[in-house]
Amino acid sequence: MNRPLHIAVATAALALTLACSPRTIGVKMVADALSSGGSVYATDDDPELVRDAVPFGLKLMEALLAEQPEHAGLLLALSSGFTQYGYAFVEQDADAAELAGHSTTAREGRERARKLYLRARDYGLRGLELRHPGITAKLKSLRDLGPALAPAAKQDVPLLSWTAASWGLVVSSSRDRMDVVAELPAVEALMTRALALDESWDDGAIHEFFVTYDAGRSEAEGGGVARARQHLERALALSGGKKLGALVSFAEGVCVKAQDRAEFTRLLKQVIDADVEADQAHRLANRIAQRRARMLLAHADDLFV
Repeated sequence: MNRPLHIAVATAALALTLACSPRTIGVKMVADALSSGGSVYATDDDPELVRDAVPFGLKLMEALLAEQPEHAGLLLALSSGFTQYGYAFVEQDADAAELAGHSTTAREGRERARKLYLRARDYGLRGLELRHPGITAKLKSLRDLGPALAPAAKQDVPLLSWTAASWGLVVSSSRDRMDVVAELPAVEALMTRALALDESWDDGAIHEFFVTYDAGRSEAEGGGVARARQHLERALALSGGKKLGALVSFAEGVCVKAQDRAEFTRLLKQVIDADVEADQAHRLANRIAQRRARMLLAHADDLFV
């Protein structure tokens, strides 16, 4: 390397070092590592161990985000992490308490879950805002949602999906607040755009969402049993039948509403009898699905007339 070029390179390296202190570099490295992880939880076979570990990880990522506020990976990880923790542990505990007749405990648990979902949604919106400035205001205005989401690309699907999932759970847990319920079109628009961009994302997770969503809507509203069943079949096809959550969602959302106890029982027993060790990638989610299936079966008499 000739001397002038060597000096130029050395000067540029010095400037970069001064601009990025060792602390900043270290924070970014840890943030990158944490936000790109996740499989260590997904493959775990002990839901209670994960329940205890996740809050620390989420708070650590929040601390790192304070140092790296535009770290897209952290924003996505926090949106998905708070959504999953709130639903898999906090809300499911509240549902179990409700079925057991402990209404106060259930109400308190659902309120805590709602706050976690709000946090998850806001992280998701921050992530989308980084890529598409102005999109948050457009979504919250509830006007021209299709054009607002048109610039979204396939790389946005994880953020679109987790933002929609968390926002949908906010709405579901705020049914006594019509101003929040009125935000449901934004949820549908986000997830519909994600489905159009990549229906196979996360082995059919978007179709799993629509199993529950369409089960709660009439045919006139674009949902209904037939649509929910179509999404169930597509979710199972995309996961190769390895993910069990969609079966639980269909049993709970469709079979209970239709008072079809026979199919309800058949689907939940199918979930309980499944070999979760056969698919390491979804082991934790499947164990949680089995736990919910057992809970629902145990309280079938309370769900069916």
